[in-house]
Amino acid sequence: MATSTYLSNPALTINAVNLTDQCTSATMTYVTQPQNSSAFGSTDSFYVSGLTDHTFEVELFMSYAASETYATLAALVGTQTTVTISPTAAGLATPTATAPKFTLTNCYFAELPLINATLGELSTLTLTFQGGTLTTATS
Repeated sequence: MATSTYLSNPALTINAVNLTDQCTSATMTYVTQPQNSSAFGSTDSFYVSGLTDHTFEVELFMSYAASETYATLAALVGTQTTVTISPTAAGLATPTATAPKFTLTNCYFAELPLINATLGELSTLTLTFQGGTLTTATS
């Protein structure tokens, strides 16, 4: 059976700023909260879909240079923003069925680690954006 694979090299923006050159990993997750719909007399649990609660987790190199990681993110703490990601850089500008663009609007950004330092290692930050409305563009 043939499988379709791709070499991971996504492109992303946070608050319309392209931080692809600072990114080492990214995960956008489509989440639906399960709601128990079991009734009296049930011997099994049954679930229906509740609210959506999407997440976008990204690991970035920390940079304090102008228009880089810290400058882009510091003002966003405690606010809602928009993040976009595509499996390819071209997909951000022109999404296709094989390079869709996922956009999470009004997602909440709760915390920004100011320093994450280890001797002899490049400083990275793991950030989480939660909630919002997820849309997928394929054209």
